[in-house]
Amino acid sequence: MQSDPPNARSSRGLSRDDFSKVSANGFGDGDNAYAHSMAYFKDHVLVGTSRATMALLGAGDQGGMKDVSLDAWPVELADHVYTPAFENHRARAEIWRLSPLTGVWTRVYQAPMVYGTDGTHMSRDLGYRAMAVFQGERDPEPALYVSTWSRSRGRGMQLLRSYDGEHFAPVGPPGLAGLDATSTRSLVPFKGRLFTTPTGATAGRQNVSGIATVFASRDPAGGDWTPCNDEGFGDRNNLGVFEMLATQTHLYAGTVNFAKGYQLWRTDAEGEPPYRWERLLVDGAGRGQLNQGVVSLAAFRDAVFVGSGIQKGGIDKQNRIGPAGPELIRVNADASFDIIMGERRTQAGPLSGLMPGWNNIFCGSIWKMNVHDGWLYAGTQDWLVFLLYRDFDKLDSHAGRLLRGVDIEHFVETAGGYDLWRSRDGENWLPVTRCGFENPYNHGVRNILSTPHGMFVGSSNQFGPRSAFRIGPGAWEYRNNPRGGTEIWQGVRR
Repeated sequence: MQSDPPNARSSRGLSRDDFSKVSANGFGDGDNAYAHSMAYFKDHVLVGTSRATMALLGAGDQGGMKDVSLDAWPVELADHVYTPAFENHRARAEIWRLSPLTGVWTRVYQAPMVYGTDGTHMSRDLGYRAMAVFQGERDPEPALYVSTWSRSRGRGMQLLRSYDGEHFAPVGPPGLAGLDATSTRSLVPFKGRLFTTPTGATAGRQNVSGIATVFASRDPAGGDWTPCNDEGFGDRNNLGVFEMLATQTHLYAGTVNFAKGYQLWRTDAEGEPPYRWERLLVDGAGRGQLNQGVVSLAAFRDAVFVGSGIQKGGIDKQNRIGPAGPELIRVNADASFDIIMGERRTQAGPLSGLMPGWNNIFCGSIWKMNVHDGWLYAGTQDWLVFLLYRDFDKLDSHAGRLLRGVDIEHFVETAGGYDLWRSRDGENWLPVTRCGFENPYNHGVRNILSTPHGMFVGSSNQFGPRSAFRIGPGAWEYRNNPRGGTEIWQGVRR
């Protein structure tokens, strides 16, 4: 299962000094909020964005934010999201392409305008949440497949396909197997099939589809998808498969479960679906609801590492879960597991000696992991920046009284932003950055991509193009924010 064995060249891994910023401010457009998908294809780096997500949430297009307590909305809102100006200029998801040799970024695709189910003229895609290189039965060569994030009033998720990384076209019918699915965050090739699973659904359920089914296709362009497991793996509390991973021998699937905590399953995918699955972890690896979902997976040193998280940045008020930091679990080749980072004390752990979220109470999830040059890297989601939009004079609570005496702007500036950590053995960890590469608006590591040209890190940064700045007690004004919008960083050994 070892995906990238250590060697002399990688003896120290990538440090902060090895990274440089190769794109900022959402490729010059702060509405590019997420580097939601990344892939290396035809000697280029491809990035799929999701746009204006904070504006859409505030306007209610995606729903599910009624339980978020903010005194100022982080970004300036339009009067209504379904206006020609908003749809034509702010909501159209994009794909960008980098030539590592020249350092030049080019926008190669923009979501088309379509008519929604209610007749609204709107952007077809809000974002592109997954990419994978795969050769289907009808493909003459390997192609880049990209999954769309359909608008809530759209026709459902769809796949785009490109043979050159420059020209993209939709393939297969909209929707996934006729389900109420708006998106997926997983496209995983394994044993001649492409695997996916619904992540989002309509009515603002962008993270929990209610459909915990894995689907497979030998010909995704034809739209023929076959279910690979019993619904929910036989447990109705499994509300979705949030993350998948393919190793040399198995396909892994991690669920979201509000009632008892996540589950982790694997199959060798032999024969025809539905496959036989083995359950490896249950009840959030023994932690329960605080390990709400499997958010990230990585294969490293003959083991699978499992990063947890709680939706909405670690505080799921709707389901009364959190706040709580994520745990990191290692599943060994014999199906035993170790607590690498967490709050539970066992005879052997946590092996890193670190509490949840790398000792950071503002860490909501381990959002992405990947291996590069024999080191395991893990990036977090951090919600500290949202303190900028609270009026603590209104809070008659212990936390509110404590924060009244804090210089919040200085606190966020110095401590905000995602963490990126590295480890050579999976147990001992070193920080690469603990402040989003000095930008507190970089509140999450959405992607980590290993390439021959180094490692690329893409952020979630939803605070552009104009965000709220405090001008006095309980008062804010909206200004241009040049630090808003996704950033891409490249790490190369110096």
